[in-house]
Amino acid sequence: MVTDDPKTLVSTAWLADHLKDPDLRVLDATWFMASEGRDPIAEYEAAHIPGARFFDIEEISDSRSELPHMMPSTEKFMSRMRKMGVGDGHQIVVYDGMGLFSAARVWWMFRLLGKTDIAVLDGGFPKWQAEGHPVEDLPPVIRDRHMTTTRQNQMVKDVTQVAAASKLGDYVIVDARSPERFRGDAPEPREGLRAGHIPNSRNVFYRDLLNPDGTMKDPATMRSVFEAAGVDLAKPAILTCGSGVTAAILALALERMGKTDHAVYDGSWSEWGLFHDLPLATGDA
Repeated sequence: MVTDDPKTLVSTAWLADHLKDPDLRVLDATWFMASEGRDPIAEYEAAHIPGARFFDIEEISDSRSELPHMMPSTEKFMSRMRKMGVGDGHQIVVYDGMGLFSAARVWWMFRLLGKTDIAVLDGGFPKWQAEGHPVEDLPPVIRDRHMTTTRQNQMVKDVTQVAAASKLGDYVIVDARSPERFRGDAPEPREGLRAGHIPNSRNVFYRDLLNPDGTMKDPATMRSVFEAAGVDLAKPAILTCGSGVTAAILALALERMGKTDHAVYDGSWSEWGLFHDLPLATGDA
């Protein structure tokens, strides 16, 4: 059973107990790969946790970048949150329709901007529904709320920093993609990308950190998963994946383990796999 922590992960029971708290804000951050053939906005409009606002990962992103759903400017993020009635003094709980998938990305986005009163709902909307908790199809009542931010630049890395880390070995680079994609045995879901991984990186498939019901494994078990993959937990970590979504699950896992010196490579393989002048490795780590 999850140990509730309003700064990382809370259970469905915790949310049910706090759902009517006046300063609680719930965000539905459901996002699907195109291959899923599912519409997250339509699913939100059909049923969501009472009072939840929809956080559109595709729209709340850097529209100037050709890479998918990159972190937006601080100004854009603050503007969108103000329109959603999310701001200072709020405890935020974010969930998704997969169990524990894209919600971690939104948790990381808030943390990057210095907002720590945010937790992912363990097991997400599937667990909430399975337990018979209430849902609704009504739009939330929005009240404007200002948000102040303090960007934590150490929590994000760009391609130049990752390239240096790959060469120098001063960080451990951990890839959340499936073993098949990491080895280069499976094609990438995005067109035009090479197959393989960043040299000197390690592979911790994000699903190996989750239970069958989409809840997160306990910290001790997750530590053993990282160690079995050859991850040196004494080093600061750079976390990567396909497009910066599941890398955030690794960030949440490390935070639950008490390891705070981690950063997400926002461009991830969508960037690294695109440029042929960047080195590439295949096979096991």
